[in-house]
Amino acid sequence: MKNTKVMGILNVTPDSFSDGGSYNSVENARAHAEQLISEGADIIDIGGVSTRPGHTKVTLEEELNRVIPVIEALNDLDVQLSVDTFRSQVAEESLKRGVTMINDQWAGLYDPEIFNVVAKYNAEIILMHNGDGNREMPVMDELLLSLLKQANQAEIAGIPEKNIWLDPGIGFAKSREEERIVMSRLDELVATGYKVMLATSRKRLINDLLGGNIDAKERDEATAATTAFGIEKGIHAVRVHNVKMNKRVAQTIDALKGI
Repeated sequence: MKNTKVMGILNVTPDSFSDGGSYNSVENARAHAEQLISEGADIIDIGGVSTRPGHTKVTLEEELNRVIPVIEALNDLDVQLSVDTFRSQVAEESLKRGVTMINDQWAGLYDPEIFNVVAKYNAEIILMHNGDGNREMPVMDELLLSLLKQANQAEIAGIPEKNIWLDPGIGFAKSREEERIVMSRLDELVATGYKVMLATSRKRLINDLLGGNIDAKERDEATAATTAFGIEKGIHAVRVHNVKMNKRVAQTIDALKGI
């Protein structure tokens, strides 16, 4: 039976759009990680840089100071650890300390050395589609072209196909209409043969689908609906804030699909 993985989000930033400042002490981060595990998280994704619109730029030193103490505090937990970073130096210091997955929101475009670092530690990498929003072709064509090019670069660096994930980048460099198109064509991303991670949790697309003016923390039910939709399209994992709700949705659909 298929087992859709659930990645729990652990932001150790003061300014993330949904939970900024909630877990930016080691003690709070540890407590939240334990909660995510109890709710069924297969992976915990630690992020030291906010990706919300208008976020404050973070230096390399500050990102390391946020992320490394949390990794060290979580290392004894029975869960896979991922770090959300686009910097090869942060990836290296994280992988040294037992992290086994890097979630790169720039798919190696910001810092191509990240591929060599991930290959060195035989770790997994998530390549997320991103850009400046200016494109000369339909969104899905550009997304597939860009991600497959970066996946090829990852393989050239020595990362095996089984360790490469693709993320369509909902919430990044796309209009809401383009995001709807991407969601409707997720099966085309799945058809590439790489594992696919879907990350819609509490994002603007969810707000738009609900008609607007919905507080970020009130978007979990609709997020779970996109999880169900994604699993039907063949995705392999979701990255979410509310692990319990999405884990139950994933387990239910996986079980029904296995009948």
